[in-house]
This record gives sequence, C-alpha cells and structure tokens, in this order.
Amino acid sequence: PFTDENHVFVNLGDGTYFHSGILAIRAAVAAGVNVTYKVLVNDAVAMTGGQPVEGALSVADIVAQVRAEGVAAVRVVSDDPRRHRGAGFPAAPRSRLNAEQRALRDTAGCTVLIYEQTCAAELRRRRKRGTAAAPDARVVINDALCEGCGDCSRQSTCVAVAPLETEYGVKRAIDQSACNVDLSCLDGFCPALVTVRGAALKRTAPDREEIDALSRRLPPPEPRAQAADILIAGVGGTGVVTVSQLLGTAAHLDGKFAATLDMTGLAQKGGAVLSHVRIAPREGAPSPTAIPPACADALIAADLATAASREALALLSPERTFAVANDRLAPTAAFVLTGERGPRPRALRDGLRASVARLATVDAGQATETLFGNTACANVFLLGYAFQAGAVPVSLSSLRRAIQWNGVAVADNLAALQCGRAAAHDPKLLPAAALEPRSSAMQPPVSRNLDERIAARRAFLVDYQNEALGEKYARLVERVRRAEQRVQPNGAALAEAAAESYFQLLAVKDEYETARLFTDGRFAAKLAAQFDAPRAPTFHFAPPWLARTGPNGRPRKIALSGRAMLPLLRLLARCRGLRGRWLDPFRATADRRLERRLRALFEADFQALERQLRPDNLDVAVQLARLPTTIRGFGPVKAAAANRALPQRERLLAELAAEPQAAPAARPASVAVASAE
Repeated sequence: PFTDENHVFVNLGDGTYFHSGILAIRAAVAAGVNVTYKVLVNDAVAMTGGQPVEGALSVADIVAQVRAEGVAAVRVVSDDPRRHRGAGFPAAPRSRLNAEQRALRDTAGCTVLIYEQTCAAELRRRRKRGTAAAPDARVVINDALCEGCGDCSRQSTCVAVAPLETEYGVKRAIDQSACNVDLSCLDGFCPALVTVRGAALKRTAPDREEIDALSRRLPPPEPRAQAADILIAGVGGTGVVTVSQLLGTAAHLDGKFAATLDMTGLAQKGGAVLSHVRIAPREGAPSPTAIPPACADALIAADLATAASREALALLSPERTFAVANDRLAPTAAFVLTGERGPRPRALRDGLRASVARLATVDAGQATETLFGNTACANVFLLGYAFQAGAVPVSLSSLRRAIQWNGVAVADNLAALQCGRAAAHDPKLLPAAALEPRSSAMQPPVSRNLDERIAARRAFLVDYQNEALGEKYARLVERVRRAEQRVQPNGAALAEAAAESYFQLLAVKDEYETARLFTDGRFAAKLAAQFDAPRAPTFHFAPPWLARTGPNGRPRKIALSGRAMLPLLRLLARCRGLRGRWLDPFRATADRRLERRLRALFEADFQALERQLRPDNLDVAVQLARLPTTIRGFGPVKAAAANRALPQRERLLAELAAEPQAAPAARPASVAVASAE
C-alpha cells in the first residue's frame, strides 16, 4: 500500500538467503505481491570477507525450496549452464540475464531468479592458493586493431579491461593480474580480442641467490619511530587487506601492540579499500582503532584515486605524513561504464603532494609485472619501499616471517619486499629486468607535437594502402591548418582535430586491415613478450556472410583456430589493393557502405570549414572537426555511434553557417554615468 510501483526487484546473497532471506520470500508469497527475489549464488559471503556460506545449499536445493514455498516462477542463470543438465529445471547462460529479468517482471506474484557464479575476488584468491584450477585460456587485445570504443568494458563491466595510452588514442588492454578469466569481455563486438591457450605469463623473477645478494647490499632502513599510524589505500582484490594483516602480524611478532581496521566497502566489486594500521609499544596502546584525522604517519597508496579521496586526505598531515604511491592508476567505474578516463595521475599526485610532508612515487605495477609476470606483489613492493624509508616500525625479520606465515606466493612476495627496499634506497640496485619493462618495448613513444603526429599518420596510411592515400591525408590537414592560421595565427586546435578525425575516416579497420594488423609481426612480438611459448591465438570474428544474429540482436562471433586462419589472413592482407574497388568482395557490406558515406560527408564538412571559418565560429569548427573521432567501434557499435553523431553534425553545420550577430550598440555616456552613480 506504500508504493505505486507494480513490481520491484530485491537482491539477496546466498548467505543472506540461508539465514533469513527465505522468510522474506515466504512472506512475499503469502502477501501476493509482485516482487522478484534475485538470489546470487556466489559461494562466498563476499560482503564481509569471503567466508564460506553456512548450510551448503546447492542451486537445486534452492529451486526445490522456493517451489515448495509456492513462488509463481523460478528461473536459473549460470556462468556454466551445463552443470545443471538433468537437474529438473532449465538453466540459461548469463547472457540471458536481462531477458529472464524482464520475463519475471511481467509475471504476477512472487518470483525468484537464481544467478550462479563464484565470487570473482574469492575465485582469484583460491587460484592464488592453488585450491582452484586456473583456466587455460587468456584474453589478449591487439591494441593496434582496437578502436577504443569501450564495448568490451560495457559488456563485461570488468576492471581488468584497462586503458592503454597509444599514439592513436586511448585503447584497451587486459590487466592479466586483475583478470578473472571468465572471458566475458569477448562479448564485446570487436575482432581485436583473441584468446591464447597453454601460455603462462612471462616472468624474469630473480632467484633466491640474487635476492640474498640484494639484501646484503641494502643498508638498514632509515631510523624509525617505535609507533606509527599507517594508512593503506587501494582497490579491492589487490591485496590491501593482506598488507594490513602482514603489518599487524609483524608487530605482534616484535612484541608490540597492533590494531587493524579494514574499511572494505565495495572491495569485492573493485571498489576503494582503506586499511588503518596502528602500531605502538605494548604499554602505549592507542585508542580508538581508526586513525584520527590528520594523524597518519605513513600512507601506502596502492591506488592514487583512493589515496586522493576525501576520506583518505582527511587522515593525512602536511607536517608528519610520509607517503609512497604507486604511479599506476586502476580503471575507475566511469571508465568501465562510459569510457571516460576520469582523473589524471598527475592531478592526483599534485593533490596528494599538497597533503603530505613527503611524497615518493614509484611504478610498482610496472616493476612487479616485469619481474613476476603480474602485479599481485605490487602492494608488498610498496611495503618494502615504506619499510626502507623508515615509515614502518617493525623489524625486517618479522615482516619476512609474516609473509611466510601467510603462505601465498611466498617466494615472490619476499622478493618483492626486497625489491621495494632497493627502489627506495637506489633503483639501480633493482634487477635489470625491472628497469626495462616489456611495456615500453611493446608500445612505441607517443608523438610530441602536431608535425610528428601528422607525419606518423601519413606513414601509417602509406602502409595501410599506398602513397596516394598518405598524400591525400596530408594535403587536407594542411589546408585546414592554413585556414586556421588565417583566423587565429597561433592556434592549432582545429588542425589537431582534423589530423585525428581524417586519419580515422581513412584508416578504417576493414577486413584487409584486420588481417594486416594480425600478420605484420607486431602482435606476435607482443604475445612473445608477454607469454612463455604462446600458441597461435584463437580469433573471435563475425564474418558478414557466416555470423548468425544472437539474442542481443548482434551478429554472433565465431571462434576460429589461429593455425587455420593465419595463412588466410596473410593472403587477405596482401589483397588490400582491392579495397574499395569493384572486385572487392566486402565493398557492398553495410559496414563498408557506412564508412564511405561518413568519409564523403566529413570531407565535405572540411571544405565548408575552409570557406566559412571565422574567429567567432572557430570553437564550433573544432567541435565539428572532432566529431568523427566519436564514431568508433565495429559493426553495430559503430552504426550506433554514427546515429548519435550525425544529428550533432547537422546542428554544428547550422551553427557554423549562421551569420555573426552584431555587437550591441553602446549606451549614451550620460546613461553610463548615471548607472555608475
């Protein structure tokens, strides 16, 4: 009686369902209300740390129980529907989640939707401990082919799909350390995502003798106080709470008082985590457990965005806080859902620097990824840095014992601790591999100015098609550049927008370009740099004549063996001279027709810019010139982006052609004086 909503959804975890949620379902059935209870069976009480669910109810048990309670309908969605074959109820794949929700919403009475998938953070933890098998397949993105449209992020809502700065814009890459290997990003409509099987992440970790030699070369840490309040700021699932517990255990071994308070919040969803660690002599135990405002002696910033949050900054002091920060920024929710980059690392560093007495930054992610093949040890690396700087009031022997007692990746974490100490004392002591990260070799440097940017794109277009295409690009950009100089001699915004947009219109990622970017040797070199003995990748394509339409209205991608496809792709790449000609078999597809239409429209717009450009409409011209960069992606993703951009184009063209408004006439001097008086 208290709402006019016809139907509501209610979320329950499997732990909540077992201890009291079933009573709510029973009451809803008795009341005859239109409600759907969504029961998440994730095999862990995730909200409070991943404990096992009491009762051990299976999905079949829950189905039988709610049916006995008299629910109007029950549906099951699972990450692996095959495990429920013959169970007496149908199980749909998770891609059907939205359709199942809509069906239950339209069903009168109390209904239940059961979603089965192991908690991602808990599954990753089990794999680290060796209690769960690691999948054989890993997803890799060919960043040269990636359009940066973000569809893979939107389809998977996964923080392991990270931004990658390249010469040709912000692309996507898979953070293999954060990846849960559920392959959901493959649902993104993009041929750049491939799977690699049977390959381990490459690592150049120093052996025990190297670490022992490194330890002997390191001096004792800077003098440290007997007590310290330490704040650890990071992202859920990366080991922030682990570092908190390592510090607490080490302090206990030293005979000190230690209190830890972990503010996990939405840690299980990749959210912010703040851990308070208070260490003091046994007779001087502080109270309360949480660090008081402006009282943190040290900050270990595993994530810049979390460390620069309002909650974290309130605990820091410009007079007393020493901070060490990881320079690598984890993807934000805005990036995952909308593609927005969010805060820049430099701005976050500047804000943090103003709030502490001393800030040290180090790319712990880069160093540990190069040394150990992943970034799982990055937080322990930062702990070693803080220890060597004298910010951690525990002994080295106790820290080492705490790591051993934790029992997870002991050798790697002990090595990461010593490497962090070396980074604080003298980075030259680090193993050579940490100073020469694979990422820099895999990704060429970005152009420093407009001339370099134009030259790089012209050279790309020559390889893409021929010299004539590269010259066509350079001529149009130069014309736009001269037009801009006429109305604003020192301006470059319009030329920069034209350089990016026209390049994107010319260098479309068609079938020939997809084949070239997979077979020119660069992608194979990146796989070899990232994995040990990688096999030929499996491609996931949607050929225009073979792909069937899926339940989401998009063509279904087909998995194709790399061994069979690579020779065909090499042949197709050599046939790119057919592109756009009458013999081109792909010329009549909807994607190619759309791309030709967009190129013709915006080439006409660039000509209009040259004729109509004035100082008063320069901002509108820049917006119009930049508009093609918003039309990214493949197939239906690109078509949807074009449908959003074309109405904006019409509006901007009208604004560009509008006559300048006359300036308002000046008021008489007498009126001005009277107004002033």
